[in-house]
Amino acid sequence: MAVGGVTLLGHGRLGSAITEGWRLAGIAFDPAILTRQSPPGCPPGTRTLVIAVKPAAWREAVTPLEATLPADATVLSVMAGVRAADIAAVLPGRPVVRVMPTTAVAQAQGVAAIWSADAGARAQAHSLFDPIADTVDLEEEGLIDAATAVAGSAPAFFYALAQALAEAGSEAGLSPDAASRLTRGALRSAGAGAGTDAGLDDLIARIASPGGTTRAGLDALEAAGLDATARSAVQAAIRRAQALAGDQPA
Repeated sequence: MAVGGVTLLGHGRLGSAITEGWRLAGIAFDPAILTRQSPPGCPPGTRTLVIAVKPAAWREAVTPLEATLPADATVLSVMAGVRAADIAAVLPGRPVVRVMPTTAVAQAQGVAAIWSADAGARAQAHSLFDPIADTVDLEEEGLIDAATAVAGSAPAFFYALAQALAEAGSEAGLSPDAASRLTRGALRSAGAGAGTDAGLDDLIARIASPGGTTRAGLDALEAAGLDATARSAVQAAIRRAQALAGDQPA
């Protein structure tokens, strides 16, 4: 697959993951990468500007590019909490598309939520992210924050639960190394199941036999407030994204 004219602004953790995924997926191009050390301005021929800088510093990074970014270029943001209208105000006239990918795009196994009011910009986002992620179109921009919470942030939530399980395994007598390896293996097993078309309820039922050990553990998690904890995590992530956008106090 050949894609041309892509300029990536910012090459931190997410920007690096995206470029790694593109190369792994065989997308035949080398994106121009702009960092603080780069000469000011967009390279000639830029057709898509991918903004992957930290949300707190985006205006400082993006504003100097307005004069050299072609008027018909697509602006693709992977920043949490930065609204399309704010980006469009700094880069007027260019269509804006927001994409929220997970860092597993580096292995071409990510998931990415996509929203844009412009059909062409949305199509460009699909051309760049379909090869490296399971892409999900959102009906309205306001849903981006929820998508960020349940996808972009959720891998860290899963890792935190795995870490807690490993610690519980150590307390139950396993060595720290054995507990860590077993828990990471369980996480990979869960990921294999998630890669199928089976529903989540079905995946749980395949493991949790009535009256068995897994069912007992699930009952304990539910009694400890698993649902409430998940809701709290999602709502906290949404509130933080809204605060970054200036919708409410940080």
